[in-house]
Amino acid sequence: MTRRTALRALVHLSLTGAAVVVLLPLGVVFLTSLKTPKEMADDSGALTLPDDPLNLHNYVTAFRDGHMLLSFANTAFILVFAIGGTVLIGSMTAYAIDRFRFRLKKLVVALFLLAALVPGVTTQVATFQIVNSFGMFDTRWAPIALYMGTDIVSIYIFLQFVRSIPTSLDEAARLDGANAFRIYRTIIFPLLRPAVATVVIVKGIAVYNDFYIPFLYMPSEDLGVISTSLFRFRGPFGAHWETISAGAILVILPTLVVFLCLQRFIYNGFMRGATR
Repeated sequence: MTRRTALRALVHLSLTGAAVVVLLPLGVVFLTSLKTPKEMADDSGALTLPDDPLNLHNYVTAFRDGHMLLSFANTAFILVFAIGGTVLIGSMTAYAIDRFRFRLKKLVVALFLLAALVPGVTTQVATFQIVNSFGMFDTRWAPIALYMGTDIVSIYIFLQFVRSIPTSLDEAARLDGANAFRIYRTIIFPLLRPAVATVVIVKGIAVYNDFYIPFLYMPSEDLGVISTSLFRFRGPFGAHWETISAGAILVILPTLVVFLCLQRFIYNGFMRGATR
């Protein structure tokens, strides 16, 4: 019992230490966002409590002067089309790979795996030229096309779930005269709800937090998303860390709320896809 108690205490201690390491930077940013410029100039310490815990002036300034409303609108537009396209392409690709027999099938699967291992930075020159040749540079369709076409992980997530669906359902539908697309629409896709939830959450958080692709392919200020808009704070607010911190909290808050509310779908989706 003593040994078990010691191990349990060690586990709790390690978890507490990990939580402190993760939450401490967020706590510093949050406390900084509530301070005034005078408090920041006094340099009283990062963990010093603000004089007014309800000081929301920095949030108002960050939201108004940082054009956060337009940034959230651009981000939402990209999220809807990118996630919708990823779910559609990923689920249909997984369905075709698992259910259809064709030549070089193993080679296609191997190429998908190879594409997932290639660093995206190494192909950016060619990718930029292709995007520019299609006239999508400096439009919201450039990141949408890239997000939809480079997500190999979602295909593998859908593939694990499609393999768990009995082929007898397909055969029964074919006896009733259903074609391949109808089988996918009425049988396969409705049974992929856990995988869809997992892909939507994981992909959504990745797209929401991505900085590189929007910064490279949408340089116009009116096309800024939340990540690039926060980066532009370094100009007029370069010396005002309280305003930058407020902008960072505004960016973090939506993903934090979504993750806390839907985290069980992420874990359940991965576990069901791995064990079924």
